[in-house]
Amino acid sequence: MNTSVAERTDDLIAVYKDLHSHPELSQHETRTAAIVAEKLRATGFDVTTDIGGHGLAGVLHRGQGPTVLLRADMDALPVAEQTGLDYASTVTTTDQNGQEVPVMHACGHDMHVTCMLGAARVLAGDTDGWRGTLILVFQPAEELGTGAQAMIDDGLYKRVGTPDIVLGQHVSPLPAGMIGLRAGTSYAASDGLRVVMHGKGSHGSRPEASIDPVVMAAATVMRLQTVVSREIAGTDTAVLTIGAMHSGTKENIIPDRAELLMNVRTLDPAVRDRVLADIQRIVDGEATTSGAPQPPEITEIESFPPVINDPDAVARLRTAFAKEFGAANIIDPGSGTGSEDVGRLATAANAACAYWLLGGADPAPFKGATDMGDIMKVLKDVPSNHSPKYAPVIEPTLDIGIAALVRAARTFAN
Repeated sequence: MNTSVAERTDDLIAVYKDLHSHPELSQHETRTAAIVAEKLRATGFDVTTDIGGHGLAGVLHRGQGPTVLLRADMDALPVAEQTGLDYASTVTTTDQNGQEVPVMHACGHDMHVTCMLGAARVLAGDTDGWRGTLILVFQPAEELGTGAQAMIDDGLYKRVGTPDIVLGQHVSPLPAGMIGLRAGTSYAASDGLRVVMHGKGSHGSRPEASIDPVVMAAATVMRLQTVVSREIAGTDTAVLTIGAMHSGTKENIIPDRAELLMNVRTLDPAVRDRVLADIQRIVDGEATTSGAPQPPEITEIESFPPVINDPDAVARLRTAFAKEFGAANIIDPGSGTGSEDVGRLATAANAACAYWLLGGADPAPFKGATDMGDIMKVLKDVPSNHSPKYAPVIEPTLDIGIAALVRAARTFAN
């Protein structure tokens, strides 16, 4: 690893622990954004704040050359932390429904922010290693799938310039020291849907006077399980999850409506279209079969496009990362069904995208793993992103994350 990157990072460790202890939900990243803005300005970047909410960008010019954008997301999740760390979050807040919820950096965005601040320091102090313009984007509301688009719609590129390439990383349960990098479709499209099914309420003692939406919704849930298992080819990829079902208030009252919340993940646009059409058909069909008094309502609550990594950019990065970290530590993890909105930043700029996984797990359980198959066997027992027990090991994850961003920036800014 480059010695300028591997300098002691004690102050950044303190920043990371502070961010982890003070997580903020999507669209509420006020404190985090203020910390980032202060540190970027101290490093020498021109900073523009309040882009698309609490988003911000730092810009540094160094002569003629490409414009390279590095991106980190900032928001946390409504999860009660169970890591047992001495810097674990105890934060609670009120959500949009007025409910008190715990908050945790269960996806590792605090690590993304800290790595980017470290990279900003190294790149600002590097007078010979790169040329052009660096744009460091700190994005809000990634977990909602809205943050990147909000920044774009609020004039991000008019304010800070348009990049030639968009780069970024996401910490993962791969062993620390390893980087996952794939060309082409790397992360799935995601569609979040709310389905409201209408019935006719009645006393629980008189089901004949009702049209029971609970039974209607239950039948719909079971039928939806056949979409992936019976309507999508085995060679295609799709995931359909029913994450919540809500109906009724009391055991002896048949309610008049039921609500389902579901999520669809797909890699291929044609498969996505097929799955969404199947959902519509099944929901409508079950409502009709049940004699629903009015059609069901299906509304989109979030949508992420797939992340498609540019093959040429990935090839350049793979070579650069192999020199920095060793070829054995750069793997192709395959196409994942996780989702990200970083691709919107590239699409809006008509720029190439290269986005990679940063290993953040304790390497000890992976000792002896020689290929992706061996790694996958261990991963099933390692806390993953969005788990209440997820937390990357600070070192060497922080040093390697900084080094990866710096190496990537230098690869394209020359």
